[in-house]
Amino acid sequence: MEKLFKLKEHGTDPRTEVIAGFTTFLSMVYILAVNPNILSAAGMDRAGIFTATAVSAAFATLCMAFFANYPVALASGMGLNAYFAYSVCIPMAKAGIKNPWTIALAAVLVEGIAFILLSLTNFREKLVNDIPESLKYGITAGIGLFITIIGLKGAGITVASSSTLVDLGPVNKPQFILALVGLLMIAVLHHFKVKGDILIGILGTWILGMIAQAAGWYVVNPEAGAFSLYPSFAGSNFIPKAPELFSFDFAWIGHHIISFATIVFSFLFVDIFDTVGTLIGVASKGNLLDENGKLPNAKGALLADAVGTVAGACLGTSTVTSYVESSAGVAAGGRTGMTAFTTAILFIVALFFSPIFLAIPSFATTPALVWVGLLMMSTVKKMSFDGDIADVLGGFLAIIMMPFTYSIANGIMFGMLAWVILKVLTGNAKKVPVVMWISAVLFAFRFYTLVKGLSF
Repeated sequence: MEKLFKLKEHGTDPRTEVIAGFTTFLSMVYILAVNPNILSAAGMDRAGIFTATAVSAAFATLCMAFFANYPVALASGMGLNAYFAYSVCIPMAKAGIKNPWTIALAAVLVEGIAFILLSLTNFREKLVNDIPESLKYGITAGIGLFITIIGLKGAGITVASSSTLVDLGPVNKPQFILALVGLLMIAVLHHFKVKGDILIGILGTWILGMIAQAAGWYVVNPEAGAFSLYPSFAGSNFIPKAPELFSFDFAWIGHHIISFATIVFSFLFVDIFDTVGTLIGVASKGNLLDENGKLPNAKGALLADAVGTVAGACLGTSTVTSYVESSAGVAAGGRTGMTAFTTAILFIVALFFSPIFLAIPSFATTPALVWVGLLMMSTVKKMSFDGDIADVLGGFLAIIMMPFTYSIANGIMFGMLAWVILKVLTGNAKKVPVVMWISAVLFAFRFYTLVKGLSF
């Protein structure tokens, strides 16, 4: 391990690295419960999603350990999974397209391959540097709001209304009350810096739900979407179910090039900035940046993320990306790839506990979604609302269009188009980077297809 991960050079030891790996795992293992709940809305099998999520997380995290020697773990990204299900698959299904998730998986595959190519060049730095800061922060905050409204909907806290679009759900339902209790639980645990606060919040909410079911308050009614909260411990259930391997539909793409390109670009855009932001944040917390404030071996880290995404698509899950929860492991002393290696092994072990994770209901994952949304919303503090009007309106549209149109892609589209148009109208067209011109042209075509009713 010393030769492989250079522990002494980084001022650490095996015991510290293993503890850090456990800490990171506990901080992000909630994804094994959340991802099946989100992607199943796209018509995919929950058990297969669980297997794909665990295996892709383990594989990508091992790549990070050996490609970059960083204490960073990866898994299916929050926000990216919501985009996959709610912005791509569900609208396609409503348009009459069968198994739209096979098209979405093809988009994830193409995005991953593009990310690999970008990781092998210096173009990625230019892409990252040329996107306005206001848009980066606005998109992150918008995704936070989008994830939040998905979580609130899952617990029946937010419901549809014919008169006001959205309304408050029935407050006497156990799902409503228990979800709020779980959120308060995470907040208290976070205040006292308890490791694994999000996971504990999910499990605590689930346990309270089982108590409610035993007491007769939570009534099992599959027709109403209220399933039994007790896990099934039959022997066969501990055997991981085979995921949807290589389930790609490329036939649809030929007739919908613009729509497909927009989907791929949205995946790629969010993935790149999510990854870069996470890597920089985690590395700075662990003093892993060089004297110039740059990330050594960034190419290896980005490549691990990209390869993980391709593997995830082949296994049948949404985009795999670096997790900011890795900072919990760094705070526990993790400094090398041995931390990531430990986390990857734990994801493999978790494969054989699927009955537990798959029994967790959506209202128990609501606290996690809302809490992650809160954390992502914090980027609003870095935005300027009294500077360049293009920055102000572009960033604001990115924030509001995601939750209010139920689409991450729409938020990116309106934010970028507004930014470029305002730069032109205010006489600053020369300040528009090439990357933003390309993005604007792509989204202008996408907007045209929406005007013509050719969304999918």
